[in-house]
Amino acid sequence: MRHLLAEAFARGDLRDPELAGAHITVTEVRIGPDLKHATAFIARLGRADAEALLPALRRATPYLRGEVARGLRLKFAPGLSFRADTTLDHAMHIDKLLHAPEVARDLGPPPPDPED
Repeated sequence: MRHLLAEAFARGDLRDPELAGAHITVTEVRIGPDLKHATAFIARLGRADAEALLPALRRATPYLRGEVARGLRLKFAPGLSFRADTTLDHAMHIDKLLHAPEVARDLGPPPPDPED
């Protein structure tokens, strides 16, 4: 499903002007246990404003759902919803915290024992 959505975005055949020039990456798709709903996590290539595309993606959902149904040959196409992927932002925040002087001091080698 992730590949099918990524192909639809790469082809650029979406009619919405907000999505026409956007380089959208589908990082993950989570499907519910009943296979009736799927959440696609998206990111913009080189940009951090994926949230701005969510209204346009909601408008394009019927078309994208049809593309997924044709590509997977399912009897029932799962409902699609889109969310911005914040994993990279979270990872960069953790990396920044780990490189903070206070944390780096605690992660370094233990100080020598004065009794040695």
